[in-house]
Amino acid sequence: MSLSEKLNQPLSRRLLLSGSAAVATGPLLVRPAAAYANTSHDVPADVFTLGVASGDPLPDGVVLWTRALGLPDRSFPVRWEIALDSRFARGRRSGTAIARPELGHSVHVDVRGLRPDTVYYYRFRLSGQITPIGRTRTAPAPTAHPRGLRFAFASCQDFQAGFYNAYTHMAAEDLAFVAFLGDYIYEGPRNAAAIRQHEGTDEPYTLDQYRARHATYKSDPHLQAAHAAFPWIVTFDDHEIDNNWADEIPQDPAAQTPESFRARRIAAFQAYYEHMPLRRSSLPRGLDMQVYRRLRFGSLAGVHVLDTRQYRSDQPATLADASSESLTMTGPEQERWLVDGLRHSGVRWNLLANQVMWAQNDRTAGPTQTFDFDNWDGYRAQRKRLLTYFGSGHVDNPVILTGDRHCTWVSDLRPDFDDPSTPIVGAEITGTSITSGGNPNVAAFHATYDPIMAESPHWRYIDNQRGYVVCDVTPSELTASLRLVDTVLAPTASVRTAARFTIEAGRPGIADVAA
Repeated sequence: MSLSEKLNQPLSRRLLLSGSAAVATGPLLVRPAAAYANTSHDVPADVFTLGVASGDPLPDGVVLWTRALGLPDRSFPVRWEIALDSRFARGRRSGTAIARPELGHSVHVDVRGLRPDTVYYYRFRLSGQITPIGRTRTAPAPTAHPRGLRFAFASCQDFQAGFYNAYTHMAAEDLAFVAFLGDYIYEGPRNAAAIRQHEGTDEPYTLDQYRARHATYKSDPHLQAAHAAFPWIVTFDDHEIDNNWADEIPQDPAAQTPESFRARRIAAFQAYYEHMPLRRSSLPRGLDMQVYRRLRFGSLAGVHVLDTRQYRSDQPATLADASSESLTMTGPEQERWLVDGLRHSGVRWNLLANQVMWAQNDRTAGPTQTFDFDNWDGYRAQRKRLLTYFGSGHVDNPVILTGDRHCTWVSDLRPDFDDPSTPIVGAEITGTSITSGGNPNVAAFHATYDPIMAESPHWRYIDNQRGYVVCDVTPSELTASLRLVDTVLAPTASVRTAARFTIEAGRPGIADVAA
């Protein structure tokens, strides 16, 4: 069966039951049972078309993921293996996970008891079929003092906007992990004029449709290569559900009723979990999905993964409204979690895996100011509160890593961006997109934004070409390298390092820009 046939097949059991998701509640890892012994005649060829992935590395564990396509509406045993070498001869461990129809026959294996800061290889088996071999890596022990940490971050991979050739280059890097900061899928309808097309004709609304959209994206070989090369730390932004959604509010409330959008959110969360290497703690429960979390890499760095969609207030309409103390991007509980985690992190560098831009971003040159209130510019009181806390002396070396903009924006952070005399309290590196926006018009971008940059002293570098960012972290500095491809309109492309940005420990802000 071809991939397109599998994507168009009716999938099993909808999980939208009376407004909440029906989920598997039993253990994910079980011993093989006699009931699953003879399954080969029910398993189609190429069942592992979507590849493998790993994620959320801990010092003693990591999540292993795959999803089997085209299976009948019942559970199947999937054998997993992990070892210290790609021949699975040293330190091999194995077990059986159950691919359940309630979870789209996805498998999430939370392997524990592994060695810290160690490379492992893994694979899955079902009825004689074997996945490609994945490579993953555990985090250093909490008490370890690593001399370095190298990782990449990326965001915004609209399938219809171009090819994922950036991932071919990323997969060849030497990385501890990849942080993906949102817009893993796009919910737009098929665009017949695009270089690649979404499946179906409309936006996804149901679980079946979101599963098919994720499967389209996961079918890309470049993306599969990057997933198979490193563990990923993922979070979502808006397009995984609906453009610019906020909590239970869609972008177009007149077209989507509260009931229909809640059902859509449930379906989208379920499909997102089914396709990401996330722990069971992130399994959706009705409308809710726990994605803000914290990972640590010895004493060197901590990654605070944010959720800026699920708990936010609706976007304000005016600049005056944007300054309201009542507006929140994170919700009060997540804000307390973040502040407490930053205060007690015990690491040299505090890295925030964040979706939308913190730094003030005027869109109009001259005295008139124009802002996108979907970003932190729409939530100014909370932003000022958190940035003031960054400068309180309780947070070591905060660096915000951001997606969403389809551009690179490197900025110093101040509690008051309109007063350049206020202290710099941190740095933000907003990375560009993998494909979203297609091949850019560089001249037009700079014609618009260079005059605004002259009025925005906190901006240190801007660009609108496609690619990703690689970060090298040591106890003394963080260096971010902007890696750009020359086109997204072809399956292959060359890559270059266009600029490097240095942040020095103990000195807030961007210390150096080398372009």
